[in-house]
Amino acid sequence: MEPRIVSVALSATHSFSKPPADAIELVAGHGVRGDAHAGPTVRHRYLVRKDASAPNLRQVHLVHRELFDELAAKGFSVGPGDIGENVVTAGVDLLGLPAGTRLRLGAEAVVELTGLRSPCRQLDDFQSGLMSAVLERAADGSPVRKSGVMSVVVVGGTVRPGDAIRVVLPAEPHRALAPV
Repeated sequence: MEPRIVSVALSATHSFSKPPADAIELVAGHGVRGDAHAGPTVRHRYLVRKDASAPNLRQVHLVHRELFDELAAKGFSVGPGDIGENVVTAGVDLLGLPAGTRLRLGAEAVVELTGLRSPCRQLDDFQSGLMSAVLERAADGSPVRKSGVMSVVVVGGTVRPGDAIRVVLPAEPHRALAPV
């Protein structure tokens, strides 16, 4: 499957879910124009309490559509925007990409992956048991976070469902994504 964008979403408030949109505008060094999590410094309420001056490594949240299929097989009903993501992708192994990977979204926009989203208890408020469904354990007991990746905007542009995605890996040695 050719990597592509399935859905885009934003919310001006710190609501859990984000309503899907026809298009979003990514702004370099800022995030999604009009989204509550956009800005050069942290906007996530928990992280603001820790250090409001820290750089915002969570400007754009991406989730792979394949996660929704996996969750449906476990009895959950999750769709675009439901778990707070800005961009839903298809055909890209987001969780397997290294930190620093750049994704060209559509004709202009470029985001750089900064890390994994750590699932939070709000997932269980949305649907009971959802947090454990996206936070599994590997054979060695280490956590496997499946609730998407976070990124910063390197080059701005308009992003729409159906747009192509091009993956550009960073120079080696590669570093695995870690929670941000």
